[in-house]
Amino acid sequence: MWKTSIVAVLLGTSLLANAQQQPAQQVVQWQLQVMRDGQQIDSFDGTTTVGQARTDTHHKTVQHNVGCKDQPAGSLDLSRTLTVSPLRADATGITLSIDTQETLEDDAARQTDIGCKLPPQPRQVNASHPGLMVTPGQWASWTIVDKDPNLVYRVRASLADGASNAN
Repeated sequence: MWKTSIVAVLLGTSLLANAQQQPAQQVVQWQLQVMRDGQQIDSFDGTTTVGQARTDTHHKTVQHNVGCKDQPAGSLDLSRTLTVSPLRADATGITLSIDTQETLEDDAARQTDIGCKLPPQPRQVNASHPGLMVTPGQWASWTIVDKDPNLVYRVRASLADGASNAN
């Protein structure tokens, strides 16, 4: 009976030791630049554990002079919400899932029939990339809108040193 107890204790200790030796989840440090017609207009960065997601929203309020008297009119909230989730990470590459929702401003100046200025129209853009491959330390590009305006996300990612800031 005592031999059975010792075997059970040794087996339990062995299973516990194996369970505690499982590797920790990789942590990814990433940076994303929003490029509009070749100019950087916004940026996001974070440190996120593989399998987790981070969502950030940036707002920019704009106001335009409109009407025949060219007076300031109501404001428009141009928002950008980005969700980044590392799916896989190792020394050779990082795979990120990226979802975005943006409110863009139309570049075309509009006028009434008699020549009075109208405010630019907002445009909603939603995009999702299920697995953007990024080589650690190098930039990868993802085109969101081809033209009017050209909107590109530039992404760089690497394995983080520690998980203390991960979310």
